[in-house]
Amino acid sequence: MKTYLLLFLSFLFLILSCKEKLENKEQLESKTKEIKSTKAANVSFLEAPLSVTNLKGEKVLRAIWLYLPPNYYSSKEKYAVIYMHDAQNLFDNKTSFVGEWEIDETLNTLYQKTKKGFIVVGINNTKERMDEYSPWIHEKYGGGNGDNYLKMIVEELKPIIDKKYRTKPTAEFTGIIGSSMGGLISFYGGLKYPEVFGKIGALSTSFWFSEKVQDFASEKGNQKNTKLYFLVGGKEGDTMVPDTENMAKLLVEKGFPKENIQTKIVAEGKHTESFWKAEFLETITFLFNLNNERTNN
Repeated sequence: MKTYLLLFLSFLFLILSCKEKLENKEQLESKTKEIKSTKAANVSFLEAPLSVTNLKGEKVLRAIWLYLPPNYYSSKEKYAVIYMHDAQNLFDNKTSFVGEWEIDETLNTLYQKTKKGFIVVGINNTKERMDEYSPWIHEKYGGGNGDNYLKMIVEELKPIIDKKYRTKPTAEFTGIIGSSMGGLISFYGGLKYPEVFGKIGALSTSFWFSEKVQDFASEKGNQKNTKLYFLVGGKEGDTMVPDTENMAKLLVEKGFPKENIQTKIVAEGKHTESFWKAEFLETITFLFNLNNERTNN
């Protein structure tokens, strides 16, 4: 009798367990379906993805997002272009990891208020992200393929954008902006290619990744025509603020015009998309000499 009872209880437990798993799966699928796309109508993708050759010699494809200003098709105006990384997090909550920057909403509102428009080119990250966002190798986290990544942007992507769209192609009107490791590759790319990128937005930059960034900055820091915006939060770890302040100081010592660098420290700032979203407008306001208009006024 006890044997039958145990078998019955085991069978009952199995049924209830399966039912619970099914309900959890249905809840997860329902939650996923509820995440709606938030990208604006003026955000699209380039027709063909581009590739970067990784450290193994393999070509790694990634999608390219494109934001065009609201008046693009109704005018003949030419626009400044901003190249950005981690594009999954820039425009659409559905594709973001932990929230989006709302670049499209911010720039659409800016245009409504000021008639100032930008083109933004967003480059998707891949599983090769850590390798691609640093030219230097970290023994634990990888790196070392940043030059190939930048080569794709400078030699392939930018010529496509400048040919197909009405851009202002000179460095004065071309920016590169990113956060965290994206901030590191933006910093590196802007200083390595000053003839291409005249505006650098380095937000919450991972200067901790390699000490070699100091030598690089010492060598390339004497940039007379580049503008650079540093952002860092006080709640991003013990080293982030001093690392950023020290880098700004080093660049000025090497000849980078002091008036061309702005360092903003936000005491409550955390290493999050919401932090960078809130500061994006101020970043481009400094870099592109905009009137300091807020989108939430």
